[in-house]
Amino acid sequence: MQYQISSQPFTVLSLRMEQGEAIKCQSGAMAWMSRGIRMETKTGGLGGIFKKALVGESIALNHYIAEQAGELTLAKHSPGDIIAFNVGAMPIIAQKTSFLASDESVDMDIFLQHRAGAGFFGGEGFLMQKFSGQGYVFLEIDGAVQERTLAAGEQMVIDSGYVAAMEASCSMQIETVKGLANVVLGGEGLFNTVVTGPGKIWLQTMPINALAMNLYQYMPHPSSH
Repeated sequence: MQYQISSQPFTVLSLRMEQGEAIKCQSGAMAWMSRGIRMETKTGGLGGIFKKALVGESIALNHYIAEQAGELTLAKHSPGDIIAFNVGAMPIIAQKTSFLASDESVDMDIFLQHRAGAGFFGGEGFLMQKFSGQGYVFLEIDGAVQERTLAAGEQMVIDSGYVAAMEASCSMQIETVKGLANVVLGGEGLFNTVVTGPGKIWLQTMPINALAMNLYQYMPHPSSH
């Protein structure tokens, strides 16, 4: 199977599928496809339903099977990027709701940070997804993507929500912002995410919740009486 990612910021993923090849993807992702590609909707059993519900993904995934060679194009539904990872080389930890599509042989599991108690208050960074197995997974990124490589023991402090993905060799924890004035007046929230190397991390420039809040202030609101 060959793929092409194009047209950022309204990004699409085009897959050239040979007869017999299959892909699983988030419901509603298909934009267009050739005749001869068949769709089946599967839930993945009770365990799979529970995992998907925890990370906010749709309960059922659509599986597209090529009965003859053709094209399947998947679209992202908000401005941003799509990135591809070969999880056979290294498992990937990613933000929840980032899954777009993957080979059938890729497995998704729940990833819980260390110090989970603090993570409950840390927002987006607490509950993530781990992709492993064989083949490619395609993830949705909010805004543009920035890649960094951390040496062993090297740390990066990241505002919650800006961590899109990291290699499984990295570790992550939540830390509180110190100083009452910094919390109240700094506009950065109560918590940061600290990622420790070695490994690569992928940062996103416009988390969807930050975009929503920026747009909200320009929207008309009902006047109170």
